[in-house]
Amino acid sequence: MSRGLCALGAAVAVAGVVAGTSPAAAAGSPRFLAPAELPPHASSAWVAGPVTAGQPDPLPMCVGEALPSISVHRDYRTDLDTNALQVTVVERSEQRAKDFAALLRKNLEGCSKKLMQQYPDVTATQKFYGKLNVEEGAHVYGVHTEATTGSSDINMLSVGRDGTTVTLVKWGQMGNFAHAQVADFKTTTIKAVKKLY
Repeated sequence: MSRGLCALGAAVAVAGVVAGTSPAAAAGSPRFLAPAELPPHASSAWVAGPVTAGQPDPLPMCVGEALPSISVHRDYRTDLDTNALQVTVVERSEQRAKDFAALLRKNLEGCSKKLMQQYPDVTATQKFYGKLNVEEGAHVYGVHTEATTGSSDINMLSVGRDGTTVTLVKWGQMGNFAHAQVADFKTTTIKAVKKLY
């Protein structure tokens, strides 16, 4: 992970990891992305952490505070400044899942403005890459952050839903929009949503 991304992640982070045995191991629970299903890295293989109950630490930018304690997550990384995260939430009803997905999308739609309000030394811009036709749909966003220290990072985020289950996928590395692996990330998002059940 780049220094800039680390610094921004730490600044955006809110303590609140709930450790425990993964409920995703239970029968019928959503499955998580395998490392090979992430956007390919040119020179480093992806490594996945365990599927873990609770909120990730640090929380993902712009949507982290909305993630409930019933979240389940998995971190991914390469050896060369690239990282990823998947967070899945199983709601009690389809309407609650629909509302939660809408909340995450709303937070992402205002992400760059929120980041610049919170961190005056950061310039943020974003793009909406459209809705994907998978299950109940998935929306894809890109956010570029540049700090006065010179760090420049690109993050791709998506929110998808299948029935009562919502998943958030994040991918990030050093660079700008020219380095965003948009097509690969869309493929990853489709795989993530299809694996929910």
